Parts: sequence; C-alpha cells; structure tokens
Amino acid sequence: MSIATTILRSRAVAALASPHGVDRYLEQVNPMWAAHEVRARVVDVHREVDVDGHPPVATITLQPTSTWRGHRAGQHVQLGVEIGGARRTTRVFTVSSPDSRHGDRFTITLRANPDGLVSRFLVEEARPGTIVHLSQAEGDFVLPDHVPDHIVLISGGSGITPVMSMLRSLQRRTHRGRITFLHYAQGPEHQIYAAELDDIRRSGHGIDVHLLHPELGDPALSPAWLGRLVPGYRDVPTWACGPAPLIEAVQAAYDGSEALHVEYFKPPRTATGSAEGEVAFSRSGAEAANTGASLLEQAEALGLSPEFGCRMGICFSCTSRKTEGTVRNVLTGEESSLPDEDIRICVSAPVGDCVVEL
Repeated sequence: MSIATTILRSRAVAALASPHGVDRYLEQVNPMWAAHEVRARVVDVHREVDVDGHPPVATITLQPTSTWRGHRAGQHVQLGVEIGGARRTTRVFTVSSPDSRHGDRFTITLRANPDGLVSRFLVEEARPGTIVHLSQAEGDFVLPDHVPDHIVLISGGSGITPVMSMLRSLQRRTHRGRITFLHYAQGPEHQIYAAELDDIRRSGHGIDVHLLHPELGDPALSPAWLGRLVPGYRDVPTWACGPAPLIEAVQAAYDGSEALHVEYFKPPRTATGSAEGEVAFSRSGAEAANTGASLLEQAEALGLSPEFGCRMGICFSCTSRKTEGTVRNVLTGEESSLPDEDIRICVSAPVGDCVVEL
C-alpha cells in the first residue's frame, strides 16, 4: 500500500472530508481515484449475440480502481449506474473472466433485458470511458482450491457466465483433469461465446464441450441421458447455473447428491392464488390478501417501490424487517417464523398472515 493511499484512508482525512467522505472529493478530480469505494471504467463493449427480435447480449470489459480486491471464478458483483442524472440504480452481474487479482481488468456478460434499466444501458448505451460503481466480488458459487480430477459444468442461457469464468480459470491454470461442459441455448444463433467454445471443443485437452439446442432436437437433461454421457455422474463434483426449470431438472437428476452445487439464474416462481391470510406493510399502511407471490412482488402490486437489486436473493439490497408471521424461502423451501427478523423480500413468500416494515 502506497503512502498516499495510507494517508487517504486515515481517520484524520476522513474527519476532514466529513460528511461526504474522501471518495466524493477524489471522484470529482478523477473518477478512477478512490480510497475505499470501487469504481470502474468501461474499456470495451463487445456484442456476443445479436438476433433480430431478441435482446442482445454483450461482454463489457471493465478496468476497476486499485481498490478492487479481485474475484474468484463464479462470483458476482453489484454494479451501479447513474442514468440521466437519476439516482444510482444497482443490479447484480456475474464476472465472466478468469480469476482476477487486485486492480485487474475483468468482464461481465449480460443480456439487455427489455425491462432492465441497467442491463439495457450497459449493452446499448455504454461506451469506452463510461464510469460505473461496483461492490467487491461476492458469492460462494466457486470452485474449491484443489479442483478434483473430473468436474461437470452445466448451464443454460445467460447462466453460462459463472461456469465460463470457471472454465477459463482452469484453462489458465492448465488444469490437467477432465472437464465436461454442458450448455443449453435456444439455438446456435443464440449461443454465447460460440467461437471460443468451438475452439475449445476442437482443441481437446481433456475438455468435453456439449452445446445443446432444444429447437434442433437435442436431448433434454435427464438421469438416463446424463448417465450415458458421464457414468456415475452423481459422484462427480458438478456446478450448475441457469434458469429455474433447468436447475430443477438438474437437482432431480442428482437426487440429493452432495456433489452438486447450484446457483439459480432467477428464482423459481411461487404459487399464486391459493395462499391464505393477510399481508401488511406497516410503514405504508398498505395491506391485502396474501397471493402467495414473493413479498417484493406483493408490495409492488400494491403500488409500493421497495429497494431491490438482483431479485434473486443474492445482493441483499431488498432486506427488510419482518415483525410478524411466517415466510418461506422460495429457493430452499425453508420456513421461518422468528419475530423481528431481517429477510430478503425478493425470495421470501408469506405463509399465512405476515407483517413487514415497508
């Protein structure tokens, strides 16, 4: 750590910069100067997939400030942008490049969700030089320090990003074991990283790449099909990421195996229409019959605008206090009835009566 950095992070400088903090002043001089916060400059925007009538996909290369501590393959970041002078909006994106260290450049790959303010801005409007705000890397969906001789990586759609980061990291480490890589895309023209994966498939070196396109009649994931492809697959360490239907199929195939590690690309939908009880949002005074949807969705249906980020239970931006009632985690199925409990409302569905401080 340099002498300048040590001084900028000192209590004396923090006191002088109060109440705004030293980073507010550094940002005015040079957006890439920071003592505590993490920011990044967009270096490149590369279109991965661009099919008429479908949201485009792009890889964004970011040069972070020196405060970036690096990431492990499979982790994600919270990325914030200020669009048109509006309040900063933050969403969660997975890092798609190999493991990084302090200050290293890295990439994220994302689809321009038609309803996504941040993703559309990054894919369609961001240019080299655009400044974004970052968290440090987060998440436990990572490879172990000692990678087994044979692993399986399974993904679908944009869920390819964390497992691609893992694959790239293992290639850079010259992993000498076997990797079975399975990815489901709508069709060949929708395939993210198509050229790179084709090169990997042709080069061999212990990596078996299977790009599957249901519209062309490729098989759906099933125990029988997996068993033919990877004999004894339930005992092979596996990392899977993708939309809920794919992950649910993977979980069914692995039948509770401890070798399976999963991350949902989006949370499974909760049942609606048959729930009982009332949901009350105490600060706003809004209340209604429980629909069975997540508390975030029910709050929005009542016209409330609670803060949220990823809508996947990852970033904790939507954490709110539940004062009464029982909630079910829609990812794990676990229920909790603790009073005065902080919960993530994007992945918590009320079971009967429930009161939340919103």
